[in-house]
Amino acid sequence: MSSDRISSSGLGWFLTGARGIFSLPALILMTSFVGFSAFALESGISRGEAVFMTLSIWALPAKMILIGSMTSGAGLAACFIAVTLSSVRMMPMVASIVPEMRTQRTPVWLLLFLSHFVAITAWVFTNNTIHHVPREARIAYFAGFGITLTLVNTVIVAVCYGLVAAFPPLVAGVLFFLTPVYFVVSIWATARHAVVRIAFVIGVVAGPLFAMIEPEFDVLYAGVGGGTLAYLIDRALRKRALAAKEKAS
Repeated sequence: MSSDRISSSGLGWFLTGARGIFSLPALILMTSFVGFSAFALESGISRGEAVFMTLSIWALPAKMILIGSMTSGAGLAACFIAVTLSSVRMMPMVASIVPEMRTQRTPVWLLLFLSHFVAITAWVFTNNTIHHVPREARIAYFAGFGITLTLVNTVIVAVCYGLVAAFPPLVAGVLFFLTPVYFVVSIWATARHAVVRIAFVIGVVAGPLFAMIEPEFDVLYAGVGGGTLAYLIDRALRKRALAAKEKAS
């Protein structure tokens, strides 16, 4: 089979997506999972539990919240609610990326399966690259990136779990926080609409404020409240711009 034929096949696009693990977002996420291995070890989470969390929950913040809830003695229901609320933030990502991938022939079960791999890394990477991929190949392309990234990080957690014990705590912490620092910058740089940047600024201010006022629900309050306020501000600015345009004409 020729290379051109392979590149145009579903397998070819799957492998093209899989090569995305060598991109900067994926490499930084891998270093963060080394930090997660250290956090799991220090928290008394076994290697098997850490590996299972990576496969089943995937999103790094949700796993951190789960481990924090477990170590604090929270019950199963409380842990479930905490992880669920954390994962709700993925819904807008899924809602924005699925229309870019699906075709009339795409089965719903496949979209539901692939939505498991939608997290900030996959969302940013795919939004930056998927427009260069033919629509009929986008499902295979995203599957290649998302599935490969998940499996590679699962292996990283399994292998590094025992090795990170020799890391100084400062090194493990730096590795873990590389991902949020990188994606804070990425979200700002890739924002296509003003409302995204407005919400970003509000979140930067409201997040620490709510962390001091109501630390147990700071992310929820800052996210829902900040997003709603950003929407209202953006809507008011659009109305003002439209009114000014009508007046000028």
